[in-house]
Amino acid sequence: MTHFEKKRILITGHKGFIGSNLVDNLIYNNHTVIGFDNLSTGKYDFLEKSLLSKNFTLINGDITNLSDLTQAMKSADFVFHLAANADVRFGTEHVDKDLKQNTIGTFNVLEAMRSNNIKKIAFSSTGSVYGEAKIIPTPEDAPFPIQTSFYGASKLAGESLLSAFAEGFDFQVWIFRFVSILGERYSHGHVYDFYKQLLNDPTKLAVLGNGKQRKSYLYVGDCIDAIMVAIENANDKVNILNLGTDEYCEVNDSIGWINEHLKLKPVLSYSGTERGWIGDNPFIFLDTKKIRNLGWKPNYTIKEGVIKTIQYLENNQWLLNEK
Repeated sequence: MTHFEKKRILITGHKGFIGSNLVDNLIYNNHTVIGFDNLSTGKYDFLEKSLLSKNFTLINGDITNLSDLTQAMKSADFVFHLAANADVRFGTEHVDKDLKQNTIGTFNVLEAMRSNNIKKIAFSSTGSVYGEAKIIPTPEDAPFPIQTSFYGASKLAGESLLSAFAEGFDFQVWIFRFVSILGERYSHGHVYDFYKQLLNDPTKLAVLGNGKQRKSYLYVGDCIDAIMVAIENANDKVNILNLGTDEYCEVNDSIGWINEHLKLKPVLSYSGTERGWIGDNPFIFLDTKKIRNLGWKPNYTIKEGVIKTIQYLENNQWLLNEK
């Protein structure tokens, strides 16, 4: 990749679901990677292959500590900022967590970059910044409605900081607004929750909301591919891209695919209406023309992503026992 040629890449959140898959991709393609993570949610097991590489350095640290970040970045040329609190569902129970980790943490990353004269950063944002969008599918230039979650609000604030640093200090930034991601190393979300419930009792399944919430999902391998295509081909000062598929499904569809794969017929019980919790968005479907016009397209459908996730969990049940 042009932007990565002979570069040392620092990744925050490298032990997490998306971060660890990104590390594997970069190591496989012979890049030098510095991982920076506090292991609050990520897992060493996800880095089993990368830890064997001489091109991978692991640093334990927290993005809320500016001094640690500044020191860790001294030999880096490019930053992937993936570390965040992604606990949307319980955002109202710890209202300062999103601010500290997602907004102030992002400011610290940018300040550490400025101190080390690093000018390029890729940032994991979210489709939640659109709130309950009025335009479906939602393009990158859609007007922002009222924010419905502390997570989305904190990520939108982070995006604003990146744009300000791009203008003020000549940074080049790539902002990725993800739909929900599925696949290997997935350890939270509805597929994880449903599978864990069904392992415990295959005769019943509790569903938050009415099951009619409409969501779009993206397989993690396709997500990493899209990130790489964007960084190689999107060359504006501020590049904002939706990452998702050109389809969506109801939660009930996902339940049907899971039960079909597991050959189960549990009794379903629903709680709530079109929102499963405070801040839940009943319809997320992003317009992905921009990333597709750069030459990317997903290899897997949502159904295939759900099945691949279940297969991974079936083969890695240690992950279910940690919560």
